Amino acid sequence: MTRNVRCGLIQCSNPINDEQRPVAEIQKAMLDRHLPFIDEAGKRGVQILCLQEIFNGPYFCPSQDQRWYDAAEPVPGPMTSLMAQYAKKYEMVIVVPVYERESAGVYYNTAAVIDADGSYLGKYRKNHIPHTSGFWEKYFFKPGNLGYPVFETRYAKVGVYICYDRHFPEGARLLGLNGAEIVFNPSATVAGLSQYLWKLEQPAHAVANGYFMGCSNRVGSEGPWNIGKFYGTSYFVDPRGQILAEASEDRDELVVADLNLDMIEEVRRTWQFYRDRRPETYDDMCELLP
Repeated sequence: MTRNVRCGLIQCSNPINDEQRPVAEIQKAMLDRHLPFIDEAGKRGVQILCLQEIFNGPYFCPSQDQRWYDAAEPVPGPMTSLMAQYAKKYEMVIVVPVYERESAGVYYNTAAVIDADGSYLGKYRKNHIPHTSGFWEKYFFKPGNLGYPVFETRYAKVGVYICYDRHFPEGARLLGLNGAEIVFNPSATVAGLSQYLWKLEQPAHAVANGYFMGCSNRVGSEGPWNIGKFYGTSYFVDPRGQILAEASEDRDELVVADLNLDMIEEVRRTWQFYRDRRPETYDDMCELLP
């Protein structure tokens, strides 16, 4: 029997571009903007849905303002509990990227994975943390410490990579070695320096590792920081590097694609990258080189 899985990505803009409004008010507005798209996904038969990076808030990392620590919450916690209700209602796996508070002063950029029965399967913490103009993430996030887990959901084996992670092929390979069939990369990335990489790196990961990727990005500009336009274009790509479905650059949107997971076996029988890799020759990669 063919293993077809219907998957979805939601890209949304921030409805409140006023940093001085209460953090909880901004978070509620972002959640309210997403909920109709989550319902739409359920009604369209989406089986695995991924939300964008820190979906229930703005991308606040252009600032270095302590007040955004108030946006963090435990994982599992209130937001995973709410998303579990939707997952159970629609029998839909949901990848839920949020700002995680582990303990006082310890915060992570995290994505929880909720199975189709509403059960919490676990979380991935973003491993690669940028710290450069407009992206002061080390002020807000501690580097992840959970490795590269793969979650056995009802419909597929799912891995998560978050935004800046996508520039690092090592973790993408480890997700494949750990059994991922679909890797989701929820992002918040703006036009300019890295936009040309958006459709180079992730199709390359899909090809090099023989799995599907779902790549989401928010849309619009967020004040008062205005570091650039979040250019959307969320998309799915197959193990041959072909784009299966793509969203617009400037519209809140749900993009849906049907993934034939049987293609993974077919592609890997043609391109035997896992058979032919030579891990015993890669020791230098683990050394502290300049």
